[in-house]
Amino acid sequence: MLSSKFRFFQLSLSLSSSSPKPPKNAIFPQIVAIRARIRSQMGSPAYTTSSRLLFRQLFEKDSSTYTYLLADTSHPDKPALLVDPVDKTVDRDISLVKELGLKLVYAINTHVHADHVTGSGLLKSKVPGVKSIISKASNAKADLFVEPGDKIVFGDLFLEVRATPGHTVGCVTYVTGDGPNQPQPRMAFTGDTLLIRGCGRTDFQGGSSEQLYKSVHSQIFSLPKDTLIYPAHDYKGFSVSTVGEEMQYNPRLTKDEETFKNIMANLNLSYPKMIDIAVPANMVCGLQDVESKAL
Repeated sequence: MLSSKFRFFQLSLSLSSSSPKPPKNAIFPQIVAIRARIRSQMGSPAYTTSSRLLFRQLFEKDSSTYTYLLADTSHPDKPALLVDPVDKTVDRDISLVKELGLKLVYAINTHVHADHVTGSGLLKSKVPGVKSIISKASNAKADLFVEPGDKIVFGDLFLEVRATPGHTVGCVTYVTGDGPNQPQPRMAFTGDTLLIRGCGRTDFQGGSSEQLYKSVHSQIFSLPKDTLIYPAHDYKGFSVSTVGEEMQYNPRLTKDEETFKNIMANLNLSYPKMIDIAVPANMVCGLQDVESKAL
């Protein structure tokens, strides 16, 4: 029986095999540039991404969760993935995928969420062929497990996996690829590790303020300053930031490590109201009955 990791790379390769691979330095003259303007409510300028990337930022109001839809529209199959889907908005997300003529192949989580139930299990039950993905370090169930340095390939685009523990032991950040025909500027889906002008709490699920500080500074702040930051949540009405903005204005992570640890130790946050429901469900891909039998 093949390991999950081997099946992951096999599946990635099969998605791209339907069209011939151009040489490394090939130019794509048939691609028509489409300028995708994404404005931050914080006054950031508009940005342009790769013409082949379809990108949508979706929102679930009860948990203030962002779900992200990405697809390679220049690939014959138009393969797509959802980052941090929510169970309550699965039907909305499926409808959008169908309307846009995409083929959903992956449902990805940045970590085991404590404030909502992931939509991965429902997506798998409603859309044939969808594979769930989570980090190996999370110890949760999924079809495929990723580790630092892995690439999640969809068409001719990919997400790079970066380990960013601290909010939970299994947190990862997914970053769009660095190379020809990959989105520019790059985009980082940071989960709860780095929020806009904030960060995730570190007082449960194996959290560590020391780890989170190191994760952000080594794995996220090391990215180009124009890299777009897309978190899993926002509670103040912001939709996007950049690495440069957070390096300059984040009220917690601009401090030295000891000051940061002191801030996190004195947040005095209330017990998460959904944690006793969400965490057990999310450990088995969001559907305890369905996923425990299928995986």
